[in-house]
Amino acid sequence: MDGAAIVGIISDTHGLLRPPALAALQGSDLIIHAGDVGKPEILDRLRLLAPVIAVRGNIDAGAWASQLPLTEVATAGPARIYVLHDL
Repeated sequence: MDGAAIVGIISDTHGLLRPPALAALQGSDLIIHAGDVGKPEILDRLRLLAPVIAVRGNIDAGAWASQLPLTEVATAGPARIYVLHDL
């Protein structure tokens, strides 16, 4: 992603994506979910708004969650963001 970017950051949705959270993420160029997604449908819904980078949290289990990395590096404009759920 080149130039200025609007990055939406969310975590700990635990399978519930509230309307105010969706409203806050509107207009994002990139969404980072920092773990404890809860259900894969959460990521599907976020992808309707913008590309998503997500990492696995301690409650994320099952085949869908095993596809999520434990850490990731997101690039937005000149910034590099190291994403993890918990030390």
